Amino acid sequence: MEYTLEDKYKLIYEDIINNKSKNPLEIVRDIMKRDYMNIHGPEHHFLDGAVFLAAYKNSGGDINIEEALNKLKERSIKMPGAMCGYWGICGSSASLGAALSIIHNTNPLSNDIYYSEHMEYISKVINKMSKIGGPRCCKRNAYLSIINAVVFVKEKYNIEMEIDNKTCEFSDLNKQCIKEKCPFYKG
Repeated sequence: MEYTLEDKYKLIYEDIINNKSKNPLEIVRDIMKRDYMNIHGPEHHFLDGAVFLAAYKNSGGDINIEEALNKLKERSIKMPGAMCGYWGICGSSASLGAALSIIHNTNPLSNDIYYSEHMEYISKVINKMSKIGGPRCCKRNAYLSIINAVVFVKEKYNIEMEIDNKTCEFSDLNKQCIKEKCPFYKG
């Protein structure tokens, strides 16, 4: 079956909305295996932030998950594919940045600590991605963005999510996999 990006966003939303896991890697791996997900693609711009929002909520974060996911859908659908190569910013990290801004209700005029802290998160995760290099891998960058966001909210806001197995199950599907250079490659 052929899915539009809007179809994929709807399916991601449906797969996340009632998920009770506190582990965003568990949620993202499960959804990445669905037939509507490509190995690479702009569907990650919604997926990665959405699994984080769900795990954040399930870990005691004070958000309305339906409202948060709808805001993230509105923001992430505007992000084009291939942002990493054409814009110099990873769509996954932008998705997690958008999720943080939704959690804290920040906007371009915000003059609070959250505005700065969200930029701090983005700069840390992009720095880690830059050290690994390319080519693109939406799975690797999702893991990096999510894991760093989990660590970040624990340190900054005392919300503790679960993180388990950090190995990639998608290497064989990715023709551009960098194998041993990837911190999640299981070999």
